[in-house]
Formats: sequence, structure tokens, C-alpha cells
Amino acid sequence: MEKLTKYRQLVQQILLDYGNQKPAYGHIEVEKIFDTERDHYQIFHVGWEGDNWVHCCIIHIDIKGEKIWLQWNGTEDDIAADLVAAGVPKEDIVLGFQSPFMRQFSEYAVG
Repeated sequence: MEKLTKYRQLVQQILLDYGNQKPAYGHIEVEKIFDTERDHYQIFHVGWEGDNWVHCCIIHIDIKGEKIWLQWNGTEDDIAADLVAAGVPKEDIVLGFQSPFMRQFSEYAVG
């Protein structure tokens, strides 16, 4: 349980840091969505860029089976590397946005 608590805190802190970065364009709100009961965590952009409606997930992370699943990373940053730098072993990080077949070729967990 201690590991799960640590992972929840790390994921939330990383997303809070990303969530404090407001887009440089448009009137876009940054929503930090933390479902701590089911371990789903997201950063979402909602608003207007000129005449275009913006509604998109920027980062999506789940915790499943005591592993951190990076489901989506719409940033230019390497969030998996941020997790490793924070002390998460690579075998506890799954790149969920990659196909199960391709995960075996990464340095991270397959699932």
C-alpha cells in the first residue's frame, strides 16, 4: 500500500506542475482531473482559440496493478523520464499509448 500511496502522490504532483502551465494562445482553461478512488488522472484543455473550440486531453495517467500507465502524453516532454527521475522503476511504468506488441521493445514494462 505504501508504494501505491507514493505513486499517487508522484502522479498528482507531476500533473499539478503541468497543470500550472497555461497555454500561450487562446482563452483556454487547464483542468486537473484526479479520480483518486479509481486512480485516473488527467490534464485537460477546454476553451476557445479564436473561433475554434478546444476540448482535449493533454495528459492521461492511470495506476493499475501498482504500475503507472501513461495512457496519453500530448506534451513535448518525456513524462516517463520524469517518473524515473522521481524514483519510479522503469518496470513499474507502462506506455499504454503504445501497442502491446511494441511495448516489448521499450525499456519500460509491457503491462
